Amino acid sequence: MKATAGVLAQGLLAVLLTAVTSQAQVTPSRCADCHFANRRSPSDWHLSEWDHSAHGRAGIGCEKCHGGDPGTFEPFLAHQGMLSPGNPASPVNRINLPKTCGACHPGPFASFQKSRHYGLLREGNLETPTCVTCHGNVGAYLLSPKALYAECAHCHAAGKIAPRGDFPAEGKIMLTGVRDVRASLDEARTLIKRINDRARRESLERELEDARTPLLEAVHAAHMFVFDQMQERLEIARRRADMLMEQLANPSAPTGK
Repeated sequence: MKATAGVLAQGLLAVLLTAVTSQAQVTPSRCADCHFANRRSPSDWHLSEWDHSAHGRAGIGCEKCHGGDPGTFEPFLAHQGMLSPGNPASPVNRINLPKTCGACHPGPFASFQKSRHYGLLREGNLETPTCVTCHGNVGAYLLSPKALYAECAHCHAAGKIAPRGDFPAEGKIMLTGVRDVRASLDEARTLIKRINDRARRESLERELEDARTPLLEAVHAAHMFVFDQMQERLEIARRRADMLMEQLANPSAPTGK
């Protein structure tokens, strides 16, 4: 009986420890709650942008980028260890942003490291693009093709610091293509989910992934700003997306890549 009681006690202790650990893991960040209640800093715009971003929707708290203690409402403790963005050691200093973002987005970071823009950034050029240039301060958006054209033109238009008149136009065209193919594949995914025939649904899901692969490769090329490679992968993704949509519209259409 004593042995049984001991085993039960150990089991209960393990359950309690697991519950405590799980609770600690799901404890939400209190940063935004406190800043929304005390509108002093950061700005209302910054808070709202985070709140509507994918990070906000997923509960990714401020501390992931800014540091600090997200588990307390005590201002001194909550901000302990945080550094101003102007501090070269701050995770959100412009030069450090790619590494900070790359902690959760390793693929884009690895690609961006191969770009000339990243090299310029590491050399201390604060005018060169970084993650926030295209994605906003909290990753709340991606520039539209028109906005990307204007952004590229700041440096690459005629008479600017690095004139390459073809860059802004190519960037605009490539981003438009990515958006079009992504929209087509999102529509295909919705239609595939409605298919009752399991074998056909699974077959089409595999083809959907086959189309997503070159699209992802095109996006990686975009982070390197290698437009010819981006265009080549995008063309493959577009062809596969078109064939997939044709099969969804016409179930008797032959399969293929």
